[in-house]
Amino acid sequence: MKTVGITELKNRLSHYLEGVRSGEEVLIRDRNGPVARIVPLRSVGEFSEEELALAEAGILRLPENASLSEDFWTEPRPGVATKDAVKAVIDERKESRY
Repeated sequence: MKTVGITELKNRLSHYLEGVRSGEEVLIRDRNGPVARIVPLRSVGEFSEEELALAEAGILRLPENASLSEDFWTEPRPGVATKDAVKAVIDERKESRY
């Protein structure tokens, strides 16, 4: 699995999406903490009729290898901000308005 920061992902999104199309997973980090993961879509048998129709029309390209790795479900998720942290951000925004 590749790991990439948000700025790098933004600057080279097409490059990383090509890897995902080939079956790779990309873990996205913000300040070294994991925030998201880009994974290939499901197997062809699990696609909706609409997705299959878009693929047939050439609008959507279905992945060749599409399965979630087991570590996807066990990877630590980003923490939720505490009440104090949220309050600090709100207070800071209020101060900058005046």
